[in-house]
Amino acid sequence: MHPPVFRTRITELFGIRHPILAGGLMWLSNAEYVASVVRAGGMAFLTPRSFPEPGAFARELVRCRELCDGMPFGVNLNVSRVEGHNLRLDEWLELSLRAGVRHFETVGRAPGDLIHRIHAAGGIAIHKCPLLRHALNAERAGADAITIIGVEAGGHPGNAELSCYVVAPLAARTLRVPLVIGGGIGSGEGILAALAAGAEGVVLGSRLLAAEEVWAHANYKARILAAEQESSVLTFAGTHPMGAWRVLENETAREVLRREASGARSYEEFADLVGGTKSRDYAYRDGDVERGMLSCGPAAVFSKAVEPMEAIIDSLMAEAGAAQRRLRRLALAESVDA
Repeated sequence: MHPPVFRTRITELFGIRHPILAGGLMWLSNAEYVASVVRAGGMAFLTPRSFPEPGAFARELVRCRELCDGMPFGVNLNVSRVEGHNLRLDEWLELSLRAGVRHFETVGRAPGDLIHRIHAAGGIAIHKCPLLRHALNAERAGADAITIIGVEAGGHPGNAELSCYVVAPLAARTLRVPLVIGGGIGSGEGILAALAAGAEGVVLGSRLLAAEEVWAHANYKARILAAEQESSVLTFAGTHPMGAWRVLENETAREVLRREASGARSYEEFADLVGGTKSRDYAYRDGDVERGMLSCGPAAVFSKAVEPMEAIIDSLMAEAGAAQRRLRRLALAESVDA
């Protein structure tokens, strides 16, 4: 267990050892995954949308609380822009609060009411968004911290197509609440760069996909370990109504790009490729990594072995500490020369 390297407002807000938050990982976020991050010194969030019905989510909350050994964990509440997809949001929040959860990651438009209800129950909310104007709106709505996601992030980074390292310095100069950034961060050097850019923490997703505690099939993890710098692709980019989605390049992703190039725009034109539980059933469960849209960013290139979550996070913090010492040596050398 690596000792703390940095103390920031994020480590203090969440009561964690390291300034690391773990991504929600649709379909992969379960009690083992979340608890492994918490025990390793970070914060992670259960994703209710990964479960077939509220009862299954409630049971997972109980399992997660047991596996966390009394340490707090979080829940991701995503306000979908798709009509009819938010019918269970109130129930998810109530189940979480009843289970003792007080740390929430909110995503989506107009989070003010949700944040107010979290605060009324004594909780905290970190809001995830792609642009500074969204971050400022969330801060005004009462968010306790902000995550800004760059185009490098696996999953749905938004349509801004900006690097988190471009937005972060702007946000750090404007926001009053603590800032977290994510997208393409998979090394200790990347963590230190985020802190230097004005962030007080990072969110990791793709770098954690090969962890032992992630339940996915061995074939899928082997594909992650084989990832190269250009192994992810951005689909539905720009103004596409489907919304940007960065995924591992496979047969499904290539077909999506072909249909995009042919002018396809509606959900119905892609439903046979992206709808339902295809990624969960084909790739994560059965190991067919050519089927399904598999959220993944370029940070997967830093994964070299299937190993325990604690080993991954310890390695990241050791790298960050080494990078920090290197910068100190450089600064000293410059002052001597001057």
